[in-house]
Amino acid sequence: MTGAVITIAIILIIAGGSTFGVVAYFRLQRHRADAVAMASYRKLAEDASAGHEALHRQLGALDDRLKSIETLLRSVG
Repeated sequence: MTGAVITIAIILIIAGGSTFGVVAYFRLQRHRADAVAMASYRKLAEDASAGHEALHRQLGALDDRLKSIETLLRSVG
């Protein structure tokens, strides 16, 4: 009787350890996938920020040109 109980206990310990190992492995894989996705989102945000800065510079240049055109039109008229 005690031999059977010990055998069952050992089998349960091995099964629990194996289950824990498999769960930990898949949790690690999910974490790695999330890290890759976050890196791509970070790159996308950096690209968007750089695009906004470039657009802001272009709008500033356009504003300067528009002011010079208005000044020219006022001096002519």
